[in-house]
Amino acid sequence: MTTRLVSRARIGAVSVLALLLAGCGIRATEVPTNFGPAPSRVRCSLAEPDVSTQAARGLPVQVFLLCGSSLVTVDRTVRVPDGAADSERRMLVAQDLLDQLAAPPSPAEKEAGYSTDVRGGIKVSGPRPGDPEDTLRLSLTPDSLTSYALAQIVCTFSDSAAAEGDGSVVLGGPGAEPPRRWECTDEVRARPGSKEPPSKDVPRE
Repeated sequence: MTTRLVSRARIGAVSVLALLLAGCGIRATEVPTNFGPAPSRVRCSLAEPDVSTQAARGLPVQVFLLCGSSLVTVDRTVRVPDGAADSERRMLVAQDLLDQLAAPPSPAEKEAGYSTDVRGGIKVSGPRPGDPEDTLRLSLTPDSLTSYALAQIVCTFSDSAAAEGDGSVVLGGPGAEPPRRWECTDEVRARPGSKEPPSKDVPRE
């Protein structure tokens, strides 16, 4: 009898405790939980830019940075003088894009996990005699770039006013070697470290 009374008393105490917890808005649990702190921000994600302010500063463009194992676009602007000829405009846009690719990511971009593999000091010039008119020649050979840097440059140029807008760009180096047409494909954007931009010969003019 005594044992039954003790058991009933224990059950009653547990029931009262459960009711008190429920009244306080706390759910009883048998297993301790610890979910840890919430993440500060989502990687590879930036706040939406102010397009009106961006347009006031210059021509809106996008550059491709690295995040994780893939390429992601970041909104930037370039300045082009009014009245510039098409050929001059292409050179100015291409050089500005190169400089922006080589610049360290902003604090917000770094916090989101962005980085770049393009080194500073690369210069761009126009076509040589015999090159297609849309050729961009770099101060170093494209093949000397890392696969990441080459993918960043090819995808950034091919998606800008520096190229014809068909997803490709004609690039050459400082030497006498003929330029080649490089493509920015879905595979390159997804795996720039293991998938080099495909290229092919272009007809000489």
